[in-house]
Amino acid sequence: MGKVGRFACILTPMLLTLASLICIVIVMIGQLPTKEGKTPSTALGRDLYFFKADTSGFTADPKNVLDHLPANVNIDNNLLQALQGAASSKDLKDFYQVGLFSYCEGDKDDKTGVETITYCSGGKTNFWFDPFSVWELKDTSAQKVLGEDLQKGLNAYRKASGWMIWSFGIALVLSAAEFIIGFFAIFSRWGSLVTTIVSTAQSVFIIAAAATATSIYAILAGVFESVLKPYNIKATLGKQMLSVVWLAVAFGLASGLFWLLSTCCCSGKSNQKKVSVEKTPYTYERVASPAFPAQQTGYTGGAGHGQSGTAYEPFRQQRV
Repeated sequence: MGKVGRFACILTPMLLTLASLICIVIVMIGQLPTKEGKTPSTALGRDLYFFKADTSGFTADPKNVLDHLPANVNIDNNLLQALQGAASSKDLKDFYQVGLFSYCEGDKDDKTGVETITYCSGGKTNFWFDPFSVWELKDTSAQKVLGEDLQKGLNAYRKASGWMIWSFGIALVLSAAEFIIGFFAIFSRWGSLVTTIVSTAQSVFIIAAAATATSIYAILAGVFESVLKPYNIKATLGKQMLSVVWLAVAFGLASGLFWLLSTCCCSGKSNQKKVSVEKTPYTYERVASPAFPAQQTGYTGGAGHGQSGTAYEPFRQQRV
């Protein structure tokens, strides 16, 4: 097949590796702020989030809150007063979007429904979204009112968030290493084998990160929805972010499969056989010497005897 065929065979897993790497980078820039810390660093990052809390339906007016609640729902006055105080002091924004390293908050236009991000927290490697701290409800009666369900969900989220962030970071490094080492696979199957090992490790970490992110944010959204829904606070998962995460998983698994195939296929060696060159006419070829016929031609003796070993025998004179 040759080096050209080998390169074509390696091109597919290289592109898949690059696609997985790009997806992981996109996940990391979601809700990541600029140096000024006011808005997301990219327009793409603005719409990418794992979890969103929509508090735009909550107001400081108790009557307005009660009008939006079912008749059979009981309102806790302590929590209601705490949330009303946060809303009246402008500490409670209309929405909160949570990314991998930071969160962003902003306001929502009541007439048009257009959302505008006004602030993003600084990126942290040990980040987790704590609504009690963000809403300034920590160590208040409101925190106790929310009950054990929300607190358990937040504790599980806090513990798993550190592992999730490190998994994404390791997957990013392994994806970059896989792409670089993949160039050596063009020249040798041993390069494909090493790249396959790195790709396998990358797949393990990206699957772990994706599964952790999906599970903990699904639990967090469910807890928010059940506990805070009576106060007209909604919680949703970021489908776009999770789609990008699982695309990174799909590209990583596909690249690993093609790297494995390249270890046993597309050797890069040429299949052309050696061509033997036939002798051309009028070329010199050694002829047996008549001086030593027995040694060089296999001739065994006198007249009437046969010859062996060659088709040529010099003429001999016989006495009459």
